[in-house]
Amino acid sequence: MKTRVVIVGGGTAGWLTAGIIASRNPLLGEDSTTEVVLLESPDVKNLGVGEGTWPTMRDTLKQIGISERAFLRCCDASFKQASKFVGWRQDANHYYYHPFTAPAGYGVVSLADDWTDAGCPGDFESWVSAQGHACEQHLTPKLPQLPEYAFTYNYGYHLNAGKFVALLHEHCTDRLGVTYRQGHVTSIESHENGAIKSLTLDNGNVVEGDLFVDCSGFSSVLIGKHYQVPFVSQRGVLFNDTAIAAQVNYTEEQTPIASATVATAQSHGWIWDIALQSRRGIGHVFASEFCDAEQAEQTLRRYIAGDANLLQDDVTTRVIRFDPGHRKYFWHHNCVAIGVSAGFVEPLEATALVLIEKSAEWIADQLPRTPAAMQVLAKRFNQMTNARWQEIIDFIKLHYVLSDRTDSAYWRTHQHHESWTESLSEALQLWQSQPPGLNESNNRQELFSSASKQYVLFGMGFRSTDWQTSGLLPLQKPLIERFKREIQQHVNRVNTELLTNREYLQKLKR
Repeated sequence: MKTRVVIVGGGTAGWLTAGIIASRNPLLGEDSTTEVVLLESPDVKNLGVGEGTWPTMRDTLKQIGISERAFLRCCDASFKQASKFVGWRQDANHYYYHPFTAPAGYGVVSLADDWTDAGCPGDFESWVSAQGHACEQHLTPKLPQLPEYAFTYNYGYHLNAGKFVALLHEHCTDRLGVTYRQGHVTSIESHENGAIKSLTLDNGNVVEGDLFVDCSGFSSVLIGKHYQVPFVSQRGVLFNDTAIAAQVNYTEEQTPIASATVATAQSHGWIWDIALQSRRGIGHVFASEFCDAEQAEQTLRRYIAGDANLLQDDVTTRVIRFDPGHRKYFWHHNCVAIGVSAGFVEPLEATALVLIEKSAEWIADQLPRTPAAMQVLAKRFNQMTNARWQEIIDFIKLHYVLSDRTDSAYWRTHQHHESWTESLSEALQLWQSQPPGLNESNNRQELFSSASKQYVLFGMGFRSTDWQTSGLLPLQKPLIERFKREIQQHVNRVNTELLTNREYLQKLKR
């Protein structure tokens, strides 16, 4: 007996979920026990943002069988090695990197302790890694001779979301056996116990299933409209609720391609800047409580006009409004929500795609075969996903809490303790006496390691007079010195062997 998984909604969430489930539960052949059907309404446009990924995307693409070369060519994609934060402190010229490569020796020795023992000289990222140096030079994260998905520095991607969906659509249907149907869901029939039995489309087709995955975006057809699962707004913690997005072409074909997503703070929010091969995706995320859309668009256009590498003609924008938050729970009966239908917050730290990947992987590995199993798995998934949302909210809020900007009510209000979560307040209290350490969390499913917290905390200038010297053991000191020499070797030798992003991608095309 086959388990039929019905995914409602295309877009990145729908097609990534289909590809991950299909690749881990082969759909073809006589022994197949799974069937995946994806339903997509031709009337619904994809959100089209979310063009930055984590390094997890390398494993996802490899697992579902997509060549990295094909992906880079088809999706106008480039390499992402870090997030670069500009102007998040009072000093408008201040910036720091949150790179994807952990500090050298991470898990063996602590260069963070070495840095704090030395009195926190210079910037933390340069003390523990050479990746920020590579990003400043617009370099690739891999030496030219390395095979697909291998790396010198850990990396993800910047990608064209529309082209990525088209590639996934073709690959999932042609190679993985996913069944594709078009149609708008007009009615839902349920079993006596409340579980979904079938969906009726506007063309009259009826689609039955065992597990239904809601990837219908903001419309949230199943988990929101049908099941009325409550939405938990986080507007009191994360104030940003509107984005104005634009796609801007380069002035020349040889314009450098940045190796990091650049997040530049503004008076009432921040601007994202994502460099692809042929254009940049740029948008302003802001809080409508403090700034209207007209002001925000003027800020965005000033940012674009200030960059000589960008064409200024015919820059069109679109407004995306959202309530930052998530569902109270995500799996109800035989319906599970993934992507925007489950929740949405500002794209700082690019958590949208990684949460889709992680959720789909868990479901693919734990695919329920009986109603009894469904209940247990739903409970576990809800607990895990709620914890992940709390972690995401705390980590995003951390960037604002640490800022010393006081130039607007927006920044001053972020610093009021009333808007902090209890868990974030506890963490900040702990970090006053001891910086984030390797074993400070017992959460095996955590998204942000202590390394990520160190990069943001120290990059934002967090220091404490309560920190004690670590008392590094004599045996650790030679190891630390070795790792520090290796970092310098990467700066002096390895980084000189790396091509720029533009050179690498042009070579790939040839």
